Amino acid sequence: MFTPKYPRPDMAPPPAATAPTAHTPVPITPAPVVPAAAASHRPVVQLTPGSALALAAGGGAVVLVVGAVLVSLLLAVAVTGVSVAVVAVVLRLLVNDLHKGR
Repeated sequence: MFTPKYPRPDMAPPPAATAPTAHTPVPITPAPVVPAAAASHRPVVQLTPGSALALAAGGGAVVLVVGAVLVSLLLAVAVTGVSVAVVAVVLRLLVNDLHKGR
């Protein structure tokens, strides 16, 4: 089942070998002219007013969602920075109180 299936070998006799001559000229033929590529047969996308409106609305929704995510990430970074600054001020006050010996 999993063994490869090879085609049967051709039963024609091998071609007769010709003895090389002193010089056999090879005719030079010009390369065939290749016609230009035909036009693509892909379907052309035609936007109707309704589909253009839907595309614009979808693009606007994507922009709003990406904007909201980026603003929330920026807000998270800002809140984290403020909280670290407050903790630094509190620790500085505690260390200064320890050094004064109170």
